[in-house]
Amino acid sequence: MRQAGRQGGGAGVGGTRQRPGDRPGPAGGVRVALGLVAGALAVALCAVLVERFVLHAEWWQVRHTVTGKPVAPQSDVGPPPGPLAVSWEETTRIHGGSAGGYDGVAYGVARGQVVTASGGGLAVRDARTGAERWSYRRTGWTLLGWTSTRSRLVAYFERDGRRGDRLLVGFDELSGAQLWRRDGERPAAVSRATLRWPAGAGVVLTTDGGRSALYGVSALTGKRLWRSPLPKACRLFEGAAQPSDALDAAAGTDARAHGSGALAALAVGCPDQLGRLLAVDPGTGRVLWSRTLALKESPEVRVLDGVVLVSHRGSALRAFAADGDRIAGWDGDTVCGDRMCPAALADGRLLIVRHQDGKGAGTDRMEAVDVRSGRVEWSRDVPGYAALTQAGGAVYALRPRLSEQLLPAGVDIIDPRDGGTTTAPAPFAMDPDLTGAHPWLAAAGGLLYAAVAEAAPRPAGAVRLVALRGGPEGTGPAELGGVPVDDWPDACALLKKPDLAAVHAGGHDTGAGRTSVGTVTLPRPVTCTYETKWEEPESEEAPADPKASKTPSAKASATAKGGDGEKPGDDPDGERKSGTEGSPSPDAGQGTGPDGAVPGSAVRGLTVSVRWVGETPGAAAKMLDALEAIQSQARERPDIHADQAYEFGPTAGMIALRVDRVVLVVDVDRPPGAAARLARAVADRLRA
Repeated sequence: MRQAGRQGGGAGVGGTRQRPGDRPGPAGGVRVALGLVAGALAVALCAVLVERFVLHAEWWQVRHTVTGKPVAPQSDVGPPPGPLAVSWEETTRIHGGSAGGYDGVAYGVARGQVVTASGGGLAVRDARTGAERWSYRRTGWTLLGWTSTRSRLVAYFERDGRRGDRLLVGFDELSGAQLWRRDGERPAAVSRATLRWPAGAGVVLTTDGGRSALYGVSALTGKRLWRSPLPKACRLFEGAAQPSDALDAAAGTDARAHGSGALAALAVGCPDQLGRLLAVDPGTGRVLWSRTLALKESPEVRVLDGVVLVSHRGSALRAFAADGDRIAGWDGDTVCGDRMCPAALADGRLLIVRHQDGKGAGTDRMEAVDVRSGRVEWSRDVPGYAALTQAGGAVYALRPRLSEQLLPAGVDIIDPRDGGTTTAPAPFAMDPDLTGAHPWLAAAGGLLYAAVAEAAPRPAGAVRLVALRGGPEGTGPAELGGVPVDDWPDACALLKKPDLAAVHAGGHDTGAGRTSVGTVTLPRPVTCTYETKWEEPESEEAPADPKASKTPSAKASATAKGGDGEKPGDDPDGERKSGTEGSPSPDAGQGTGPDGAVPGSAVRGLTVSVRWVGETPGAAAKMLDALEAIQSQARERPDIHADQAYEFGPTAGMIALRVDRVVLVVDVDRPPGAAARLARAVADRLRA
């Protein structure tokens, strides 16, 4: 029967429609096609679901903490004149994202909080204690900008490797609660120096893909409120150091009558003509005024309370009032240098620190300009201030070094009425040339906040934020941190003839360097440089060039320039040494003998510097650690008989050490290995 059924092709229940050769019929082909389509749709649906609910899901990308604790605003006052002490501090590592130039760290102080913005995200702390209040970070995304207005904070993120994926996120500034998020929005003219872009009157400014128009986005809801086209063919500058800035009316002390009371200043570039500076009301988008720039390239723009500053590549500086009237101007090849001139507005006076043509580095000019009349009320030479801020009618200035010969940074408190100044050491060291953050200052609530870049952790580095308060009075002058001047040792008494003879520096000339801080002059030398007298070597080897011994070579270390208190060639009291320590160690140079000495060679460029004397051993240890943190290359030297010792630079030519409360540097041009032997002798002398 089964055979007959197969031959007859009966329509039994188990029958199939197959063509000769067991090929499926039309109905089977349709089913196969439908199955393939269904499989493809399933794969596509899975891909969409994975993309939306896994790859782009908030639950694994976002680390978000919020707070319900209240915080009170701070008073507009900084610390009083006198010694400074650390109230709290925190360090933020540099986040290297995919967008070059936006890998720094920026800060802001407002409403009793300190905002830390870096490529890794946001961290908001209590300004009084440093305790973290809330934070927001996104895995696989880099924060490239932030802004705030009317107790709202907005952050801008781009996806790593896909810069077309953009995201704005709005927060309540006090609690950290997320208010909204908007995909694809692009902020207007983000500053690489501060990571901020303009906002005011509860509105943040954004732009389109061509950067040819401005949009106002509500900081509360994330909705667009207005659109304002830029002048024909003009575009916002992108990737510039500081192409825009703004001042919110609620944050200022001088409410202006321009619409919402806020002001945003943005530079725009225009083809075949000079660029323009636009002053915009963020609340309405109305252009308040426009001024022609001196160059086509992007300037640096800063908005103070009632004053707009524009720096044209460091060669020209202009100050405008809030209504667009010009207040003052400065011209020169290097008026501001590579960055915007430090400036502050206090007591109706604009204080500007500018470079002086023909003057050496570190000697700038501070001028106080009356905002109403444009008249210069006073002017004086100042150190090369790295940052300025104001609070309570006083101006605070950060100097990279307390004096050229000493280690700590310094803080000057300036009376804007007459330029009267008091100076105090800062409990940290700094190198303004390090990347990661521009030196930054702010003052509020009796505290002074300072941010400086550090080379450690290497190689990326970090930025250190320190909150300073008034410290206790010591038995010595405040300019020296309360340490009596008699506690400072004589730098020229730390090496004796046997120490110098051991490194072939028996015949030498000695030069002593002294220093002063404010009105305080240290009675003993803080640097001692030994210049080896050239003698014809007894061996038949060709002598080294005697002229070469008079010019110490530059160090690779970030603080070597001026770090020993002397600039190479400025002071004839440099010395040479020849010879190294006898033990086999990294400081044994090539060609050394069994005792570590270098036969037939003279030590060159030997300087012993007393860089600081702390009030306590702990304070001195922190200062030496701060010096180590700003070095591009640093290694511990436990073989130096000191409480702490580090070796800086690519060779062993610079040794920094601490003995009890004294921090010293022994610097040898060559042979570098001699520095370790002399550092041991200095440590033994201080302990004796």
